Amino acid sequence: MPLDHTQAPVLQALAAYRDHHELGFTPPGHKQARGADPEARAVLGDAVYLGDVLASGGLDDRRMRGQVLQRAEHLMADAVHAEHTFFSTCGSSLSVKAAMLTVAAPHDSLLISRDAHKSVVAGLILAGIEPVWLEPRWDPERHLAHPPSAATVAKAFADHPEARGALVTSPTPYGTTADLSAIAAVCHRQGRPLIVDEAWGAHLPFHPDLPAWAMDAGADVCVTSIHKMGSGLEQGSVFHLQGDLVDPAALASRADLLGTTSPSVLLYAGIDAWRRQMALHGRELLGAALELAHTTRQSIDALDGLRVDRREDYCGPGRADGFDPLPVVVDVTGLGLTGYRAADWLRARHHIDVHLADHRCVSAQLTHADDHDTTGRLLTALRDLVHRAPSLLPVRQVRVPQPAELRLVQELLPRDAYFGPAEDVPAEQAAGRVVAEMLTPYPPGIPVVLPGERLTDVVLTYLRTGIEAGMNVPDAADPALRTIRVVAER
Repeated sequence: MPLDHTQAPVLQALAAYRDHHELGFTPPGHKQARGADPEARAVLGDAVYLGDVLASGGLDDRRMRGQVLQRAEHLMADAVHAEHTFFSTCGSSLSVKAAMLTVAAPHDSLLISRDAHKSVVAGLILAGIEPVWLEPRWDPERHLAHPPSAATVAKAFADHPEARGALVTSPTPYGTTADLSAIAAVCHRQGRPLIVDEAWGAHLPFHPDLPAWAMDAGADVCVTSIHKMGSGLEQGSVFHLQGDLVDPAALASRADLLGTTSPSVLLYAGIDAWRRQMALHGRELLGAALELAHTTRQSIDALDGLRVDRREDYCGPGRADGFDPLPVVVDVTGLGLTGYRAADWLRARHHIDVHLADHRCVSAQLTHADDHDTTGRLLTALRDLVHRAPSLLPVRQVRVPQPAELRLVQELLPRDAYFGPAEDVPAEQAAGRVVAEMLTPYPPGIPVVLPGERLTDVVLTYLRTGIEAGMNVPDAADPALRTIRVVAER
């Protein structure tokens, strides 16, 4: 029998909590805003505190007999054609770790695309899993990494038949996607599961003109961030499961092992509401967003010195298989600028925050929440950027390596290098040493250097010139990279 997607169990339970005047002698200590700091109440609004209740013994009874969360998860699974769905209030960073730890145990190997997010590397460090790196498809002109091909995955399984499964990222933060159906078929011929880090793809199931989403493409586990391209709150994430290659009880157990025992009902409510919104109105909302993206792209392309990256730039032989047009990636090199310089200027002068910036681009992420007012402000700011660009010159340039030069030799497992004896050395002495930390330009959060990799002069120069130009490397012990944490030599 079809499920009723007009229902939102978490939101309705919150309304009932208020209507029944429930009185809790439990956490949270602000007690429905009564004890909250007055200035915090003024800034945040009482609605935040009123929605901040315990999941068990608050939203639901102490034994969760109302099955509020379970009903919300069941509705989400139905909406996106999955067999099981789990909500997470710790972001997709937790969800992807839970998936990894379910598929592979310590000392097992797992095929992983080298353009993975730093949360995947954190999973390797925590679990002691041995990565078998899948080479992305590189665009040497734009210095972008697109998801690996099915042929790359097949060769990796041929070389490493012991691998417990594969993990790929699709879409990338730039909006490019893999041929997930072909990759899933490769994995399933081996009897192995495919995990897809689809953090940037929460919207994909809800409009036919968007790339195919992981569950429809045959993936076994899919991790999605509701707060990125959806309308959930920050840290709201879901992971979906189908098929018989991954045990749902084991996946739930791994998530419980890693997650908080004090989940935020506010985040649950945001996820629940997003599902209802998309199930009822997703096609209409996303259709309008796609039309807006099309006209916004055309308007930006008409500005002298700016160019919007398009499908034909990203897709084709040796490149990506699919393209999401909602991340509007604008190349600013025609103005003589870097994305870092442009991003800082847009924030300082127009209070516009772009999604990401790199050595040549800024990206404006559009969603169903945007309209002609928001894109109009963006266009006004970009017109002003074109006019003011000469006054922003010169800018520091980033010495970006060729793709082959970016790939470092892995000498130790990430876990062993990260937890082993380490020392901080001056950057000038770090080339040739095995690194004991992640070095990750953020956003988008894809590590350039992993623990256990041997650093080279070329990559070190890239990172240091990047920082001088405005790159942010927040996870380094010294974010200025005056020193590098390396494995201590005996």
